[in-house]
Amino acid sequence: MARTDNIYELPGDLPVPVDDGACDHLAGMRLPSIPLRSTSGRWVDIGALRGRTVLYCYPRTGRPDREPPPGWNEIPGARGCTPQSCAFRDHHRELQSLGMQVFGMSAQSAADQQEAAERLHLPFELLSDSELKFATALRLPTFQVASLTLLKRLTLILRDGRIEKVFYPVFPPDKNAAEVVVWLTRNP
Repeated sequence: MARTDNIYELPGDLPVPVDDGACDHLAGMRLPSIPLRSTSGRWVDIGALRGRTVLYCYPRTGRPDREPPPGWNEIPGARGCTPQSCAFRDHHRELQSLGMQVFGMSAQSAADQQEAAERLHLPFELLSDSELKFATALRLPTFQVASLTLLKRLTLILRDGRIEKVFYPVFPPDKNAAEVVVWLTRNP
């Protein structure tokens, strides 16, 4: 198997996640009012946002100074959080021109997300759902690894506090931002 330890690249032989129906209930759902800590230090209530928003959810961003959990590359959909965030960074201006706000969200701590946002030069905020309040309220799909409960990768298009579109499963993660741009261009 061709593997890479470079967190900025995806190995070519990652297992592909399958649609297990875990997000079938989300389209059209009104978002709950649950403020989440952002990398800017403020609290963001996704359910209260007006206009259109992209919220991409991911398991965890890797850090160059830390090993991933055991078996990380073998978990379908786990690997690729850093390339996904970099792709949203690279498409950020295009998404803004389409009238979108962008947020990333994981169950990682605000401190871990702050490190990632700075290292990756993200022009948007990451949100911490470290207590899984938002994930539980929406019944978002999760998985367990090394005593951690992490979000499965999905992307939501929101309009005025309601879920308009769900991308799930997301694979490959580094192509998700471009996929979102195409969908938004076709669905203004």
